[in-house]
Amino acid sequence: MWQTLWRSLILRLVGVSLLLLLVVQLAGFAVVRASIERNARGQIARQLDVDENVWRRLLEQNAERLRQGSALLAADYGFRSAVHSGEEETIQSVLENHGERIGAAVTALLGTDMALRAISAPVPAQALVPTLALLAPQLASSPQGSQVAVVEGVPYQFVMVPMRAPVVIGWVLMGFPLGQPLADEMRQLLSVHVALVVQGTQGPAAVHVSTLPAPLHGLVLAMGADGGELVSADGLLLARSSPLPSLNGQVHAVLLRSVDAVVAPYRQLQVLLSIITAGGLLLFALGSGVMAQRVISPLRSLMRATQRLSRGEYDTPMEHTGRRDEIGQLSRSFDRMRLDIGAQQREIKHLAYWDRLTGLPNRERFRDAVVQAMAQSPGEVRPLCVLTLDLDRFKHVNDVMGYAFGDRLLQAVAGRLQALVTLPGDMVARLGGNEFAVLLQGAGAAAAHTVAQQILASFEAPLALEEQTVDLSAGIGIACWPADAEDADTLLSRSEIAMYAAKRKLSGAVRYDASIDSSSAQTLSLLTELRHAVEHNELRLYLQPKVPLHGQSGWAAEALVRWQHPQRGLVPPMEFIPFAEQTGFVRQLTLWMFEEVARFLALLPATAGALRVSVNLSTRDLLDPELSQRLGDILARHGVAASAFCLEITESAIMDDPQRAEAMLNRLSEQGFKLSIDDFGTGYSSLAYLKRLPVDELKIDKSFVMGMEAGEDDAMIVRSTIDLAHNLGLTVVAEGVETAAILERLRALACDEAQGYHISRPVPAQDFLAWQQRQG
Repeated sequence: MWQTLWRSLILRLVGVSLLLLLVVQLAGFAVVRASIERNARGQIARQLDVDENVWRRLLEQNAERLRQGSALLAADYGFRSAVHSGEEETIQSVLENHGERIGAAVTALLGTDMALRAISAPVPAQALVPTLALLAPQLASSPQGSQVAVVEGVPYQFVMVPMRAPVVIGWVLMGFPLGQPLADEMRQLLSVHVALVVQGTQGPAAVHVSTLPAPLHGLVLAMGADGGELVSADGLLLARSSPLPSLNGQVHAVLLRSVDAVVAPYRQLQVLLSIITAGGLLLFALGSGVMAQRVISPLRSLMRATQRLSRGEYDTPMEHTGRRDEIGQLSRSFDRMRLDIGAQQREIKHLAYWDRLTGLPNRERFRDAVVQAMAQSPGEVRPLCVLTLDLDRFKHVNDVMGYAFGDRLLQAVAGRLQALVTLPGDMVARLGGNEFAVLLQGAGAAAAHTVAQQILASFEAPLALEEQTVDLSAGIGIACWPADAEDADTLLSRSEIAMYAAKRKLSGAVRYDASIDSSSAQTLSLLTELRHAVEHNELRLYLQPKVPLHGQSGWAAEALVRWQHPQRGLVPPMEFIPFAEQTGFVRQLTLWMFEEVARFLALLPATAGALRVSVNLSTRDLLDPELSQRLGDILARHGVAASAFCLEITESAIMDDPQRAEAMLNRLSEQGFKLSIDDFGTGYSSLAYLKRLPVDELKIDKSFVMGMEAGEDDAMIVRSTIDLAHNLGLTVVAEGVETAAILERLRALACDEAQGYHISRPVPAQDFLAWQQRQG
């Protein structure tokens, strides 16, 4: 479910928008929070500056109060009289009473030599003597000042004023402890926490006075004299340490203010801003959803429309075409596309089932009609026949008159066929090229043969096109259902087989018969078997020796192929070579033979002497533009010279495409191959191409050689051929030498080489050397 929702474009648009907005808001909150935190700390720092000044001013006020009390005591007449008379008890009593009255914890009288004469203090006098010895000189030098000193771990603030009568007769010293009331006063005045940290000359530091809870005293001590931050129950506290110059130890006043107290108003503002942001997000989500819905709804409509288009439904118009925005433009574009695709599909469907040139149904439409005709009456079998017609010499018409004339001829043929096939349910179709078909429903073989004869008779009347008269003829094949086939495809195939048989026999119309299809069935697997033969070494290389007739040096032989079939035994070449030429597989056979000959030549012992082997090339070989490269690769692979080969080409192979054949022969000659014209005299013998082509040898066809004994005509042809070749600088080989008499006659006619059964039958390649040794 969630995956389906996430795939929704609305949810993704709104979600992404909300996410971006939320990221912006969070970034803003982070910046505001950091700014508040920074501003709060700055504000607290400024407040602590004020707090520190107030603290020092408070200490000065206390010192001033003590000085005034001390001055009042020093000016008291009775006290001065007691000091002058040395009444110790009176002095002591006055010190105690006066100190208690003004709140001084320590009240003392010092002599002019700064020696202690009397003291009122909460601690033994002996504890104060060392401190007073340090305090008196400093205070005497600065009567308007005050001094802090640590006495038994308690910080005191001391002042001292002179007693004059009228000269100085002594000094009055007063001191009060820096205690909790002072800290509480700071707390009440400024809402700041105060902690007084005292460290004597001996022992650890301790919090003497504090407005903080006792559990936080240890944290205050841990901060040290530099101040810092402190986490309490009231939140985060920022601390400022203010050192007080003191004797007998160190005294620090730690001032602390709460960050949360400063930030609290801003926190409320942030909460309010969060509520506003949440509301804004909600409103933005609703607005985005509405806008996205206005965008997505048309897109969903277009998506449903594309689904209809994919199903081939082109009649439903698009929605939202009346809108004036981009969605409306897109909808109108889709609607135009729908109309265009609909028109194109109708055109494609027409082209898929109808022939554009003749307006007849095409092969696919004809097949569908045959299938439907077979399925119309499943209860009872209603026969039907298919006639396949192929025009004769149509390629010649295109070559001579041009393709435009050929197209008009096909249109005229289509018109004649439609005029003859008029019954309901029957159909005339063009299968392709110059091939037509006729479907006759409810007709048997006799009726189909009658229609075929009518068609042939109509073709007896020549066609007049563009003041040009054309004679027509055709081969017609007939196949009937259910007698000749069980399904439509087989019926069409067998009708074509019968048509090809009719064209071969020139018999007009032929009905399908299993006997004319047996060869076709036999060749269905022949190509596969040939490939298997090459891949599994079933082919064998044979050599038929050639002998020189006038003592020339070297040996020669013609390479032949034999097929050692695992089931059929040794298959003669005439049973698979023509098929290989028809299918093009002959090129693989040629390369196999060339490879085997090259391997054989590479393994020849040095004692065997020079050997030249002739290999036959077919028409397809000559027209292969990569032939010279392929043969060159084989030579390089086995390290054999091209001069060890003689390539035999028939005259008909050259004349199929003279220009391409001549170009290939020139390349082969440049590579070093010897070239020979095979079966000379049976093809298109011409002095012109003999003079132009880079051939080295003529090979007289065996039909002339074998006929030399029967008549002088063949002997004359052989003699003329030998003279012609020699005059052109070519050597001559005669094949078909079956008797010694023919061999001697060829020698007398100055023929160069001969081959035939009289010399040797073809022998396996491995037996050729043994034959050669026997001849030597």
